[in-house]
Amino acid sequence: MSETIIQLEGINFFYNGFQAIDGVSLSIGPGVYGLLGPNGAGKTTLMKVILGHLRPAAGKGRILGSDLDAGLTEVRRCIGYMPESHCLIPGMDAVTLTSYMGELSGMPRQEAIKRAHEVLYYVGLEESRYRMTDTYSSGMKQRLKLALALVHDPELMILDEPTSGMDPGGREEMLQLIVDIAAKGRMNMIISSHILADIEKTCARVLIMNHGRIVSEQQSLDFAGGDTSIFEVGIKGEPGLFLEQLQGIHAETDRRGLLRLHLPPDFPPMSLFRLALDTGVQIRHFRPSRLTLEDAFVTAIGESHAR
Repeated sequence: MSETIIQLEGINFFYNGFQAIDGVSLSIGPGVYGLLGPNGAGKTTLMKVILGHLRPAAGKGRILGSDLDAGLTEVRRCIGYMPESHCLIPGMDAVTLTSYMGELSGMPRQEAIKRAHEVLYYVGLEESRYRMTDTYSSGMKQRLKLALALVHDPELMILDEPTSGMDPGGREEMLQLIVDIAAKGRMNMIISSHILADIEKTCARVLIMNHGRIVSEQQSLDFAGGDTSIFEVGIKGEPGLFLEQLQGIHAETDRRGLLRLHLPPDFPPMSLFRLALDTGVQIRHFRPSRLTLEDAFVTAIGESHAR
């Protein structure tokens, strides 16, 4: 497997003069990547460029070793795509539709039928696999779309809003399926969503997108636990002198008005209390800080609006 799954350089795309993708450059390696951004950020358009459904106005790229300019017809056999919009063919039951998608991806008919039963069982539709897909609920349709993306055992899966329209229980089960697929280590995934919790739970790295640009890249492991070198500090009193004594220490104020202090390894955190006493302030809140994906998202989106 190539170390680089997707490589894009300077990709631009326009809809009737509107620039939906603005100079996107990125490199995606093996693993599970999240594509996070508000509605209208350009996530779906970028995925369609990666799939070869849309041809960029400028830029170049390679997907699974094939050039974008050369077309990606053969490469699509190695990609599983779960679109946000419903893509089911009316008048077909789930087994027939899933095996049909397997055949379109190059699988022999009998192998596709066998595999269809397996993936429908895996996503929890074994008892409904002979029902017409028209009769499925929104949650069942999401599970079926995942099965369609899985049936040919692709090297890369692209999931666009995989929990859309699902109730809380179904959403949790969908996320567990994605985590289980990722844990097997055979498939690389890009998961697009505007739901931060979904991305935080499933993805190892996160690309944050806004106004058609990648505005930040984060490693989600950074969000999973406390970083003991960063502390939240709430001050009563005038903090000016207190902060002046923290020369060389990065300090920022979060949305709650708390200071987030990045302390070097040789700075004992408890010395902050002595410093507060010496500068005439009180520390009313003190604990190790946990950087969340929400913090990173709000910061990245805010900075992109300021540009």
